[in-house]
This record gives sequence, structure tokens and C-alpha cells, in this order.
Amino acid sequence: MQLRTWALGAALWSAVAALPNSQDARDSTSYIDPTLKDPLWLKYGLNASAEYKYFHEPGRDDILGHYDVRFFTTPVSDSERAETLTHMIRAYLNFFDENDLETWIAHGTLLGWWWNRKILPWDWDMDTQVPDTTLAYLADHYNQTIVEYVSPGGKAKRDYLLDINPWSRQRERGQGHNIIDARWIDITTGLYIDITGLSRLELDDHPDIWQCKNFHKYRLKDIYPLRRTTFEGAPAKVPFQYDSMLMEEYTEKALTATKFYNHTWFPALAEWISDEAISNLTLNMPDERQYE
Repeated sequence: MQLRTWALGAALWSAVAALPNSQDARDSTSYIDPTLKDPLWLKYGLNASAEYKYFHEPGRDDILGHYDVRFFTTPVSDSERAETLTHMIRAYLNFFDENDLETWIAHGTLLGWWWNRKILPWDWDMDTQVPDTTLAYLADHYNQTIVEYVSPGGKAKRDYLLDINPWSRQRERGQGHNIIDARWIDITTGLYIDITGLSRLELDDHPDIWQCKNFHKYRLKDIYPLRRTTFEGAPAKVPFQYDSMLMEEYTEKALTATKFYNHTWFPALAEWISDEAISNLTLNMPDERQYE
């Protein structure tokens, strides 16, 4: 797996436009620059009072809302989406494993792992989590890295951009524009993996609680020790109490229902099969009555 950096330009990290620019405000004797005591501004040039959205998508529906606008041209077919997501999560997990970086799969991706160690066939993106220490390390050492991936057997070659949101430095939710801290993006299609960091924000009252910017909260003992496993054939990690975490997020029905989103679970195959595929199979089966 080869790495190279991709120069997006300093504009993406610049916060000049976020500075107060009202002449009246600057001339006022009572004006106090809000950035003077803001550690985000002093260290990273980010004015928390003028937070802007970093990641953008070409639309907000179930399809267009799952592409990075910088690399989007047109929605891919279902088969290409499935293939792209499979290669993408394998490349992501291998990269983190090879570089000894801590991450684990989360949300709907974790639910797919629970069923058969695979991506749910109706998913358009994937979710992973990292501790905030790993997130900061990624920002300092791997931001804007392009990872070159070759699938086993060399049949597929893909490039992925590891893009760390500059607002990942702000661990509070802020204005809610940047709840996604980083993305692993397929630069051919624009499909991506969402990466969110977890932080301990209630150290005084609840030091064992970790949370992301989207108000998902976890107990430390629910996450650690992480369990080693595989996902889509690549080395992976999942939270220690994965079952209770999934039931809390999706209810117990998500672990028992065998019909969902036009798919049916077949235990003998350990696969979710689309209702369309089942219908086509039924239509193409020979009529046994002709042998009576």
C-alpha cells in the first residue's frame, strides 16, 4: 500500500474569512476580539464563532447525500457501489492496521458485521470511530494522504484520500456543521467512509463517558477492550459490548428481524438477498407440474 500527499491548498485550512470584518466593530472602543483567548484560533487559526461546514455533498437525499462533492460526477450503479464500498473498507482497515492506528467499526457498519461480517447490501456509506488522540495524530501526520490500494490478485486498483476536517480540533458540537471529523474518500466515485472521534467531555461528572459531536455517548467499558475480528476479509476491531450498543442504538429488532429494506435474511447462506433477486429466481425455476 503506497502513500502520497495531495495538496488541496492552504485555503481549506485558512480562517481569514472567519475573522471579524466589520469596520464598526474594529473601531468600537468596547470591541473585544473573540479570537484573542480562543485556543482554536491561537493554535490552528479557527474562529469558533464563525464555524463553516467543511465537508459538502452534492445533495441531501439517500443517494446524493453519500458522495463527497469534490469527486462526484454521477451516481454509480448498485453493483459498482457494492464493489467500491468493499474495496474501500478493506483499504481503510488495512491502512489502520499496518500503521498501528486505533479504529473500530460503528453504527450501521457494525450492524452489518454482526449479521455476517459484511457490509449491509443497502448501505451507501460506512461508519468508523477513533479516539480523539488518534484523530489528532491523523491530522498531524496523515492529513491529505492519498493511499494507493491494490486488491488481492491485483484486479482492482483504487486511490483513497484521508481528509481530516480542520474542525475536528473542536471537540464540542459547536454549530453542528462538522459532526463528521474525517473521511476516507474514494476519489474515483466520491463515495466515502465517515470517521468520527470520541472524546471525554464530562471529566468531572462522568469521566467514563465518551461521546461524539452527534450526541452518541458510550461507557468506556462498552468500548474497551476492543475485540479483534475481520470485516469484509480485512482485520478489524469492534467494541467489547457490541451487542448492547447495537440494541441501544437500533433496538433489539435490528438483531432479530429477517426482512428489511427489500431484503430477506437466509441463514443457510448467511446472506441478505434482495427481494428482486428472489423474485427473479422464482420466475426462472422450472415448473415441476410438467413432470407429474
